[in-house]
Amino acid sequence: HFVSARSRRQPSILVFLAHDADGRAFCYSNADIRKGEEPEEIFRFISFWKKTHGKLPAHLVFDSRLTTLRNLGRLDEMGITFITLRRRSPAILQEISQLRPTAWRRVTLDVPTRKFRTPRVYEQKVSIHGKLFRQLYIQDLGHEEATVLLTNDSQSAVKLITRYAQRMLIENAISDAVRFFHMDALSSAVGLKVDFDMALLVIASGLYRNVARRMRGYRDAQARHIFRDLIDTPADVEVTDTQVIV
Repeated sequence: HFVSARSRRQPSILVFLAHDADGRAFCYSNADIRKGEEPEEIFRFISFWKKTHGKLPAHLVFDSRLTTLRNLGRLDEMGITFITLRRRSPAILQEISQLRPTAWRRVTLDVPTRKFRTPRVYEQKVSIHGKLFRQLYIQDLGHEEATVLLTNDSQSAVKLITRYAQRMLIENAISDAVRFFHMDALSSAVGLKVDFDMALLVIASGLYRNVARRMRGYRDAQARHIFRDLIDTPADVEVTDTQVIV
């Protein structure tokens, strides 16, 4: 639910953003979403990805509010591996609190830079709309309450937790988009203009990641660092009928 600035009273706009984990860039956006259409947006993204790449996305990581539990079954039938958070309902919280200490097992994450590397995990099978999924309760990840992951991925719990932790990349990318691309200062509250601004964000994000990949030492740099070090410099620019020479 997007509002272009804090403490502003205006109708929010539903915005969908997808971030490519390998390319470190936004690869899809849509602000032309009406209330009630949100659960289907993930399938529009899948159609876009298949049209662009000729195959379905191999792995999706998303928030619990992105789609419905019923749609998770559709993703499983399509052969798409996913990891999602599950909402901590009162029933789930009660179940977690009643687990015996011996039910948990401690694992070690192979992420040297991470502060909380030894979480406790409890895993079970759950049936949702006729489909069996893995449900993981995870303690000691730095949060007061347990994290609940729902997935159809058969990898080890360590790999699942490590993979899900990479969602921080998109949170960092959104932060960078706010600070550098000024995503929180859009031109209008009109949906069509916001959709256009989001499309420009995807293009700009891709261009900056392309520069980062070409320049040694900048592969993981954020856009504002690339601009400061490589782009914000004097240059002679010549514009002709057929090209722009910098």
